[in-house]
This record gives sequence, structure tokens and C-alpha cells, in this order.
Amino acid sequence: MAEDAAHILNGPNLNLLGAREPAIYGTTTLAEIEAACREKAESLGLSLVFRQSNSEGELIDWVQTARAEAAGLIINPGAYTHTSIALLDALSAVDIPVIELHLSNIHARETFRRHSVTAAAASGVIMGLGAAGYPLALDALKRIINKGRA
Repeated sequence: MAEDAAHILNGPNLNLLGAREPAIYGTTTLAEIEAACREKAESLGLSLVFRQSNSEGELIDWVQTARAEAAGLIINPGAYTHTSIALLDALSAVDIPVIELHLSNIHARETFRRHSVTAAAASGVIMGLGAAGYPLALDALKRIINKGRA
């Protein structure tokens, strides 16, 4: 495990940020979010792996990779938040801090979006803050990592 590595994983349709439902998800693109995360990670002394996939299986593979390579994991599971027991199982198997992240406040959305299956495996959840939630998640992750080392 890399002591100062953070992995950020993004689920389905997040590659469409900036164009997809901007009233809900904002106009910031995933590339812009990644750039902000890289800057924030560097300021925190963290190396960063930043990925996006529309495939549940690929996300699970990346969670398992993070288990061996990262000190902590941030995940925006997208719609898999509400449906994926397989992703929950993968997240539950990691022995590193996990922060679940959502651009929108899922509790203020459609009824089917108000429950997170995957949050049960998370150390914490950040939601409703748009793209600004990503750097905040990195701050929180770094604090949790440092606390675990103390």
C-alpha cells in the first residue's frame, strides 16, 4: 500500500458532467474536477489516481486495486449507489478509509435515489456540494489517514 496515495473513483455517466443535467450536477466537467483534485492532493502531500467508468465490474476491480495500493478511497458511485450490492461488497472488503461522494443531495432527489446501498461501507459521506465536494473529500480523507497513523 502506498502510504500517501488516494484513489478517486467515479461511476456511470460522470464522464458527461458539464453537459448532463447542469441544473442538478453543475457545469463543471469531470476533467476540471480532476484538475482541482490533483492540485488539492498535491497540497496535501497525496499522490492521486483518478478514474471514471460506466462499468460496474471495472469499478469493482478498481476498488480491489485501491485495497492494495491506496491509503484511502473516495468514490462517487453514481447510480450504482442505489443498486449495487456487488460494489458494496467490494467496498466492505477494503481495509482503508472510504468516503462516498455525491454532487447532489440524494435525499432531496427522487424517492429511489434517497437510499445509498454503498454508504454502509463508507467512513463518511459528502453530498450536495457540487464539484466543491471533491476537494473537501480529499481534506477529510487526509485527516482520517493521519488519525489512523497516530
